[in-house]
Amino acid sequence: FRQDHLQSLNLFSVSLQNEGDVESTLNILNVLDELLSAGTDRRIQYMISKGGSEALLTALVTFGRSFNPNYTVLLPLLHLLAKVGYRDRRIGLKAEEAGAALLTLNLLKHNVKHDRRAAACLWVIQVFSSSGTITHTLTSVETHTSFTVSLVPLIICHSSLMVSKGYISGLLRLYEDWHSKDTQHVAIAIRQALLCCLHKVTHITAGRQAFISQGGIRLLYQATQTCLLNKCLESLVESSVNLMRKCLPKTSLPLTSDLSAYTFPLPGRPQDAANTEEIDTCVCVSVQDEDLETDLKKLRSRPDPDRPKNLLPHYNFLCPELSHDFQVHTSLCLCYIHHVTQTVANHVISNDSLGERQGTTWTRDRQTNIHTYVQFGEAGVFGETQDSYHSPGQRGDEQDDEEKTEEEFHHSTIIDRLLENHGPCIPHHNPKLYHATATKTKSIQGFSILAFPDFWGHLPPPGNEPMAPRKPNIQRQKVFEDIRRFLNTSDIINQVVFDLEDSSFQSPPDSLRFFSMFECGNLRKAVQVRRHEYDLILNVDANCSQHTQWFYFEVSNMVADVPYRFNVINCEKSNSQFNYGMQLVLYSVREALEGRPHWVRTGTEICYFRNHFCPVQGRKKTTFYTLTFTITFKHNEDVCYLAYHYPYTYSTVKTHLKVLQKSVDPAKIYFRQHVLCGTLAGNSCPLVTITACPASRSWIDMHQLRNRPYIVLTGRVHPGESNASWVMKGTLEFLCSNDPVAQILREAFIFKIIPMLNPDGVINGTNRCDLNGEDLNRQWAKPDPVLSPTIYHTKGFLYYLNSIGRTPLVFCDYHGHSRKKNVFLYGCSVKETLWQSGSSVDTAGLKEDPGYRTLAKALDRIAPAFSFNSCNYLVEKSRSSTARVVVWREIGVLRSYTMESTYNGCDQGIYKVCAYGLIYQKDRTSEHKMKCSELNRNKTAAAQEYSTA
Repeated sequence: FRQDHLQSLNLFSVSLQNEGDVESTLNILNVLDELLSAGTDRRIQYMISKGGSEALLTALVTFGRSFNPNYTVLLPLLHLLAKVGYRDRRIGLKAEEAGAALLTLNLLKHNVKHDRRAAACLWVIQVFSSSGTITHTLTSVETHTSFTVSLVPLIICHSSLMVSKGYISGLLRLYEDWHSKDTQHVAIAIRQALLCCLHKVTHITAGRQAFISQGGIRLLYQATQTCLLNKCLESLVESSVNLMRKCLPKTSLPLTSDLSAYTFPLPGRPQDAANTEEIDTCVCVSVQDEDLETDLKKLRSRPDPDRPKNLLPHYNFLCPELSHDFQVHTSLCLCYIHHVTQTVANHVISNDSLGERQGTTWTRDRQTNIHTYVQFGEAGVFGETQDSYHSPGQRGDEQDDEEKTEEEFHHSTIIDRLLENHGPCIPHHNPKLYHATATKTKSIQGFSILAFPDFWGHLPPPGNEPMAPRKPNIQRQKVFEDIRRFLNTSDIINQVVFDLEDSSFQSPPDSLRFFSMFECGNLRKAVQVRRHEYDLILNVDANCSQHTQWFYFEVSNMVADVPYRFNVINCEKSNSQFNYGMQLVLYSVREALEGRPHWVRTGTEICYFRNHFCPVQGRKKTTFYTLTFTITFKHNEDVCYLAYHYPYTYSTVKTHLKVLQKSVDPAKIYFRQHVLCGTLAGNSCPLVTITACPASRSWIDMHQLRNRPYIVLTGRVHPGESNASWVMKGTLEFLCSNDPVAQILREAFIFKIIPMLNPDGVINGTNRCDLNGEDLNRQWAKPDPVLSPTIYHTKGFLYYLNSIGRTPLVFCDYHGHSRKKNVFLYGCSVKETLWQSGSSVDTAGLKEDPGYRTLAKALDRIAPAFSFNSCNYLVEKSRSSTARVVVWREIGVLRSYTMESTYNGCDQGIYKVCAYGLIYQKDRTSEHKMKCSELNRNKTAAAQEYSTA
């Protein structure tokens, strides 16, 4: 009986090798499987000796090479081949000779999403590879690469199973083995495929945990260190770094809450109600077509006003030029003459003293705590009533002739002494006036200290500053340092050295000292990580739990010529110009007192990258980024200030307007300040009117003045965009200057300027929002008169101008852009929006005034920092409540713009690779010259255009 079975095996083996019929082959396979399963290994060995392995391989090649393989036959065939091949020590060679090895690999590639087929192929490949005679086909790099790559989609489908079975350890050991033995770098593709497999299995939390527990981070870190100097291994290093960053365990920020350290009680809301809703407030680099408005009715129709028309006449006090008699008072002229005389005298004295101070040295007795000079007592107490922000036109803190308290007098004496010893002459800046103005500025925390740079003032850089060159692979280097921080904790200090929420906190004597409780300041916590490395945590916007970018803080107790690394670890934007040449700015008190009061670009080894930190309460979809930079201070125990960009405080704009008003000749320039409204915290929002006084009081000259078109300029709705304020400063100074072009502009237009739409946000160091926790540039559609008073009354003023037939010729809202270079405009166009969106609306018949492009085209010709290619005129749904879109749609201003200015510099023209400093004011001058040349080239056409609008 046993001999009969063996003869049957021989017969079926021969039949299988010659059979091509599917049904007959399937019957033979079933019989062979039954015979081999019921017997012992002797039957398998007998079948092998009679050519059974070759017969099975021939059948595999026959059925596997067809265009559409029949897996009804292939599955039992592969199963039987694995069973027989396991006992055949020469199965590998036989498979190569028959062409079955590569065929099986190809079958695996095409069936990675079919569990049973892939498992059968893998089993057979394992049998081929485990035989005593390893073939060239199975040991070649190409074969291993093909096999490894084929595992990737298989792993995608079974990541959880691979983790639960403990296969991550095997993948890591396999990678380690290939890395150590591939000394000639001929198996890079295999190593890359293994890294890809590890990437796939670590997509899930359990996979990342298993990767860490099996020493994956340490293994890859050590492996990459041996690959850094070989360019051909760049792909392995990049994949390894990304994998390690991905798997670093999430670490909560060392805070007690994700909410801001600053809270402000809002009218009509519970005191503990903060805005924690995650909204998209980032300015997109590119506009997605699906976000474009495609509804023609919404694009062309003008919504009804959001308030009764009988409220609009309340804004007539903001247009006194329409009723002013323009009689020049003698007192104003005398005030102007005194100001000019004093300015000239100060300039002569300051130049002499500045020359003497260049050679002075910093002595110990001058190294006094700078805070002493700039304290101003209880300036943060809210003295206004809660009704102050309802009505426009309140005088608020405009009265400057109040009596000084004894404490204020004491500080004034100190300030006098300081100015007497070191007094600089900063154009359009008066430290005493700044101090007096700041005492009336109201903050949440009741700031009682001024930042020295804001009080003292500063001069612009002596020339254009180049953008910082980026060292090759600096980001990778910093990531490696962070990974070493995770792997080697022996030198980690992790000691809190500053906490905004703990006023009694004392810094250790041997660490840097930090401070940020002053106007515009933002630093919530500082943690000393290593001896000369600090993690910095920024404060989110008041009354909410997000928006971090702006920082401004004081640092002291440093040692000269020692590189300090700073890591701002809770940035939110996915990219930054810090990766493209941007630097932060530094102000040294010692340098200022020695006659060099400059904000200077600083920082080396700057980069911006995603980190492993997460919110305290695990807010979903939140990814934090690190801004890291290194600073080597020039002086021991100096007092320095670091900021994201050149700071510009609310007290600065108030002081600047007062100085500017005194500097103009009232017989030539009509300059008036008004309070648009009060803010939530009781600060005033100034509105400035600038135009030329009439040549005479004749009817013709008065008529010309009162029919000049209006241009409305606004800025700083986002507190962190301080560059918008510097552009506005340049605008104001140019319009008040004796430049002939400025004179022509004043004679042609009436400028209404609101320099700071968000005073409270600026004062309290927020980045995006007001004290209500909302982005004010998303409130224009239906602004709340209580919670968003500055937007409500600015819109009301524009409604008023429209109601009296004086719709502005131009509206421009000044902004800063953190992810683009140059200066550019966003406008509004129906046709361009429909074209870009691919709308089915036939735009050929639509009529649209192309004048919305005039400004950008002229700027592109004459302003070197302006980029026409960066402009767009698309109306996005997500921007439907912004100033630009609402003023265009509801007020009917054709030239309604957002003007974006980079924090960094230019990548074109004469300012290419220059960081922004003086460029702002130069280009603002160019812009106004353009307005003059373009809008006044044909005054008749301009008048017709204005009357049409």
